[in-house]
Amino acid sequence: MSALAQNETIQAILSRRTVRSYTGEPLTREEIELLSRCALYAPSARNRQSTHVRVVTDQTMLDELNRDFKDTVGWDAPAYTRWDVNPVYQTAPCMFFVFSEEDCGIDAGILVENIAIAAKALGLDSCIIGSVGALFEGAFAGKWKERLQVGANERFLISVAVGHGAEDPPAKPRAEGRLLVIEPEQA
Repeated sequence: MSALAQNETIQAILSRRTVRSYTGEPLTREEIELLSRCALYAPSARNRQSTHVRVVTDQTMLDELNRDFKDTVGWDAPAYTRWDVNPVYQTAPCMFFVFSEEDCGIDAGILVENIAIAAKALGLDSCIIGSVGALFEGAFAGKWKERLQVGANERFLISVAVGHGAEDPPAKPRAEGRLLVIEPEQA
């Protein structure tokens, strides 16, 4: 492996996996603050910084959110991976939620990727979750926007669960034919 490939940031990107089972060990205040700072330092289109982040570490609130989510989508509806054994927050002790009044899904994606890579660099694991958005569109939307202090005109964009992984999944195979490098023609 080249010296470039051994770079810590490169290794965090290449070794990060989606983890769906966590030990339950809480994140430290410093870890939450660092992840939050990395989220807020994510680039955004025209530097609008229009996303708003809410961080939930209250286990009672996460459990209630999961019950309301399952009441919304159905307790036996496969709305997300491992729906039949894991709550929507995948047993992680911390969940980041991203909202905005603007259509800035790309900004939100960059923001949660910053969190996921920073988490890996801190020895933590993560799972980026979109399906929980159903909770913010259904009968419980007002309740959860109020609980998370989100404006009425803001919409859920994406979330990421973070914690100490209780599993170490292997890398999934990468599909072929997704990359083409176009180089200058040789004279």
